[in-house]
Amino acid sequence: MTDNYKESTTPPEGYDPLREQMLDFHVEEDLAKVIDSDDKNFILTTVDQLFNWARLSSVWPVTFGLACCAIEMMAASATRYDIDRFGAGAFRATPRQADLMIVSGTVTAKMATRLRRIYDQMPEPKWVVAMGSCAIGGGPYFKYGYHVVKGVDYLVPVDVFIPGCPPRPEVLLDGLMRLQDKIRGRKGKSKPPVWVRDYAGKIPYVKR
Repeated sequence: MTDNYKESTTPPEGYDPLREQMLDFHVEEDLAKVIDSDDKNFILTTVDQLFNWARLSSVWPVTFGLACCAIEMMAASATRYDIDRFGAGAFRATPRQADLMIVSGTVTAKMATRLRRIYDQMPEPKWVVAMGSCAIGGGPYFKYGYHVVKGVDYLVPVDVFIPGCPPRPEVLLDGLMRLQDKIRGRKGKSKPPVWVRDYAGKIPYVKR
């Protein structure tokens, strides 16, 4: 490099001078606008509404498939329907990490004690969805099925009933959205009806 070398300040041919403004983000001007518009940067809500918003966006169902409706529940969690879009795709293998029980299938008298035990192990707040006609009212076994519980609401309080035999994955997703509407409007601690609590108390099972 010679002593009389000078860096050229002339832009090359075809150079767009406006390119230099692309990195000018006007930070000071944007901050001034934020300071001037403080009245538009506040969200007023309650603690209950904030917690309910977080809960409805992260519902964790317990892995609890009983019969043929469980196939539709698995289809709803697959890529075609993708239940994870609603924040409910994290199926848990333990009730202690779940807050939603999707009773998908026929509830027999032998399974009733297990179902109630799993429900008791779920932390509050928790919700129950009865999926399919068997879980809702016994289904085709209602009249002669002596071994089938005539509705899971005899065992646990049900928040959403999803009819069908079996209901399609779209119907399950719609029931999930109805549950999210219920969670969104929740206030305080929910209590099951008295008759449900009394009936559940008569079911013979041993707490471990």
